[in-house]
Amino acid sequence: MSDLDVDVVVIGAGPVGENVADRAHQQGLSAAVVEAGLVGGECSYYACIPSKALLRPVDLLAATHRVPGVEAGPIDVAKVLARRDQFANPDDSGQADWLSGAGITLLRGHGRLAGERAVEVTHDDGTTTSVSARSVVVATGSVPTSPPVDGIHDVAAWTNRDATQVKDVPASLLILGGGVVGVEMATAYQRLGARVTLVQHGDGLIPATEPEAGRRVRVALEADGVDVRLGTSMTAVRRDGSTGDEAQRSSTRGDVVATLDDGSEVRGEELLVAAGRRPTTDDLGLETVGLEPGRALGADDTTTVLGDWLYAVGDASTGAKLTHMGKYQARICGDVIVARAHSKELGGRYSHHAATAEHTAVPQVIFTDPQVAAVGHTEASARNSGLTVRSVSYEIGNTAGGSLQADGYDGYASIVVDTEREVIVGATFVGQDVADMVHGATIAVVGEVPLARLWHAVPSFPTMSEVWLRLLETYGL
Repeated sequence: MSDLDVDVVVIGAGPVGENVADRAHQQGLSAAVVEAGLVGGECSYYACIPSKALLRPVDLLAATHRVPGVEAGPIDVAKVLARRDQFANPDDSGQADWLSGAGITLLRGHGRLAGERAVEVTHDDGTTTSVSARSVVVATGSVPTSPPVDGIHDVAAWTNRDATQVKDVPASLLILGGGVVGVEMATAYQRLGARVTLVQHGDGLIPATEPEAGRRVRVALEADGVDVRLGTSMTAVRRDGSTGDEAQRSSTRGDVVATLDDGSEVRGEELLVAAGRRPTTDDLGLETVGLEPGRALGADDTTTVLGDWLYAVGDASTGAKLTHMGKYQARICGDVIVARAHSKELGGRYSHHAATAEHTAVPQVIFTDPQVAAVGHTEASARNSGLTVRSVSYEIGNTAGGSLQADGYDGYASIVVDTEREVIVGATFVGQDVADMVHGATIAVVGEVPLARLWHAVPSFPTMSEVWLRLLETYGL
């Protein structure tokens, strides 16, 4: 017999897992959540929240320098870190209390599948709890990957956790990887006083975005003083004066020295490895139900992995690796579980039971300076998907709103239009304070709003949203 019987058990109490449990419980199902670490997950303590707490003060200071009469500074690093701690103090009692108050059972320990509709939880004291449930949801997130660089495991390299929870800013920092984590942390640390060197094996930064976005971010980073090395790779790393385990034990360790594939060397007090992540599905008992551990779980649009009982959401699934998209999947998952519990038929595309936006309208904001906000296709991805498209762009600084926002405003907006249907399938905004502009584009993409109808969505003057009118005019309306 099981120690606990519930309608749904979720393995993983990050923001995605919490949302599944809450969504199902609010509609009458009993729910339990299993968590081996902190309730609230990576996003709350080591990723989205603390990284933005580090970035907001330095970006605000930079913005004051672009409007005469309000210049401020210098940055107070200690106060920045103290404010970060207010947002990301690794004490999860408040989040645990929220679960309890919501009527959701929290089981602290490591959860593993023990066959169909069964989970075994091993607690820190060695005891176990057996859980049976009609539905099991895997929401275990992801962990950083480490590229095959000689010596990388011997230099105590940072992950995002170290970078976002730092107690003192190093004098210099090497960053391996030019994706989102790499460029955001390069922005933050350079402006907090470190000398940053960023090494990216590809020819551009943030490669999943429009090339122009990566180019403008690179120009801005270099203007800040970041040494950006594109099209090169680290072949070996070492610490000056110490090797192997000694590097991890020493409190007076030397700089990290990285050899690049062109034979040159770069160095920094610390090395941040920002080279991607992999799903945390290694030790989940997936083999007990015929699945291969260590891979993303192939969920369909209903978030279902197996039969009508096993689901996967967030980074553990094949969906977009973004907190807001994970929460979107979670709401879909909770509603699917509830519908099946009541023997109701599932709805189709754009219903509460299908994560359709995963294919059409994934939004993202990269909090560099300039910010990059995008949704849907790039021009390249649209063409690769077989769409016939045309892309147009416009400088945001040429709008009244942009020129008022900052002197010499540098930024642009672009839209990707499906010319057969005359609807927008992708949009990108680059510039200071563009983060909130992406939601309007998301609505246009999801709603498949014809351009002729968008012509009647009149932007307020003088705001940066006037760029929408200019984009439509550039397209030819």
